[in-house]
Amino acid sequence: MECSSDESSELSDTDIDDYADKAYTDLKSGKLVARFGADRFRCPFCPGKKKQDYRYNELLQHAIGVGASNRAAKVKANHQALASHLKTDHADAAGSLPPRQAEALINPPKPVQDQELFVWPWMGILANVPVEQTQRGGAIVMQQLAGFKPIRFNAVHSPDGGYTGFAIVRFNKDWIGFKDALGFHNYYKSHHLGKTDWEANKSDKYMFAWLAKEEDYKADDPVGKFLSENGDLKTVAELQQEMSRKTDTLITSLTSQISAKSKYLMELECKCNQMDLALQRAMEDNDSLDQRYNEEMRKMQSTAREHSLKIFHETDQLRKQLDEKENDIKRRSKQLSEIVAQTDMERRKLENERKKNDGQNDSLNMARIEQEKASEGVRILVEKHKKEKEAALNKILLLEKQLDEKHQLELDIQQLRGKLEVVKHMEGEGVDVKKRTEELNKDLQDRIDAMEDLEELNQALIIKERMTNDELQDAKKELISGLVDLLGPRSNIGIRRMGQVDEKPFIEACKPKYGAEADTKALEFCSMWQDNLRDANWHPFKIVTKGEKSEQIIDEGDEKLVGLKEELWNNKENRKASMGEVVEHILKQWKAKRKR
Repeated sequence: MECSSDESSELSDTDIDDYADKAYTDLKSGKLVARFGADRFRCPFCPGKKKQDYRYNELLQHAIGVGASNRAAKVKANHQALASHLKTDHADAAGSLPPRQAEALINPPKPVQDQELFVWPWMGILANVPVEQTQRGGAIVMQQLAGFKPIRFNAVHSPDGGYTGFAIVRFNKDWIGFKDALGFHNYYKSHHLGKTDWEANKSDKYMFAWLAKEEDYKADDPVGKFLSENGDLKTVAELQQEMSRKTDTLITSLTSQISAKSKYLMELECKCNQMDLALQRAMEDNDSLDQRYNEEMRKMQSTAREHSLKIFHETDQLRKQLDEKENDIKRRSKQLSEIVAQTDMERRKLENERKKNDGQNDSLNMARIEQEKASEGVRILVEKHKKEKEAALNKILLLEKQLDEKHQLELDIQQLRGKLEVVKHMEGEGVDVKKRTEELNKDLQDRIDAMEDLEELNQALIIKERMTNDELQDAKKELISGLVDLLGPRSNIGIRRMGQVDEKPFIEACKPKYGAEADTKALEFCSMWQDNLRDANWHPFKIVTKGEKSEQIIDEGDEKLVGLKEELWNNKENRKASMGEVVEHILKQWKAKRKR
């Protein structure tokens, strides 16, 4: 890393420690500030550097690297003081780092010259290694060197395959590995078993060892060949810069990924909230529709009960009137029977009157029998109509309930799919995505199976309802055909033929235009429109799509009239007659016949 401190100031290497102590005092007292937040640091000795804010590990690496470089003594002293200040007074910021990285930052290797080249990855050279100790991956040697934490052992062989007596041990690629390699080097050097000692006497009694550097890497021997094939030459400063670049790149990449993930999660949460709001509104609307529907059903049922009670009350009144007439005839017959002693003429008159009364009595009996039959037919018809109506209402309620259940299942399926999408994007955040996904998929499949079963039952009920409706329509047609002869033109209940052309509007429209020929023109127009009604190719309808459903409605833009259709019609109130009104009218017709 570069810094912009004044490197031209004169300071001898012997005064570095004293100057570092002074800089550390300034940092400790707060005269110079390095920390500006929980994990936000700044180098007080590099004010002109482009990058100002560091994390703890980044600033500590910067301080250690510059303090161990070949910069001016003042610059090195300032950064050594900064490194000591970070390790001593702000070590709490290293708690969030991985253990090995924190140890490498707090206990870095001793400073070395930036221009000194080492073999990297760090390697140590062993000389005079007995051949028996190279067996099984150098297990014996690796055990002897366990304190320096080597990670691999390789015996060096000559080009012809013979063992050279040299071996290579490798250390970790990080700063801890470098520290272990330096410890390995210094240990053998302090015991006079280093490289200079080997070159001085090359005794076969001891094993010599040292850290591989440039001269070993470039040596024209099997050891140099092994080092050049398995490593590179790098300075500590170069490694420091390379590791800093990798760290910065990794941090930038991770920061970008975290930002993108956070943005995506926020979008998902927003969509989820919108779906929840829409679902809540839909459920509120559905509850309101159910409430209105239930109120309408209660009103219809109340009206049907009142109408049925009215029909039975009128039937009882008719039965009472018949009984009174029968009693009156019996009383008169009894009175006539008592006048037996009158003249023959009177007796004949009395006999004729008796016969006449008997005939009337027989007629009344027949009328009574017919009335009872009619009443029984009406009662059966009303009961059948009531049962069919109740069955139809129950089927409608069941269909509505199943429709609500289907809508609820569809809403549950949408929510489960939304949750499944959210869970898929939560990988790496402490959530067992696979397990949660399997649970949601199982729940989703159960809901889909339930909806399919409900759909099959719904279709079966719809078919049953259509069959029942067809039966009602057939019965209604039979009733209409039977009423043709019974109902007159002045009856309150009659048969209205929809599609019959009325001549009056044509006559009124033709009078201002044609004058005396208005009647003739009106008949022509009326005949023409009557032919249009009989034309099977005329289809005054159109298809309209509402949502996902399509239906056929009357084409209001078409100038022709709708097709013919017969209906029961209330002539008095000019509206469609109900089944109860038809039954009531039949009873009145029977009363009129009985009186005649």
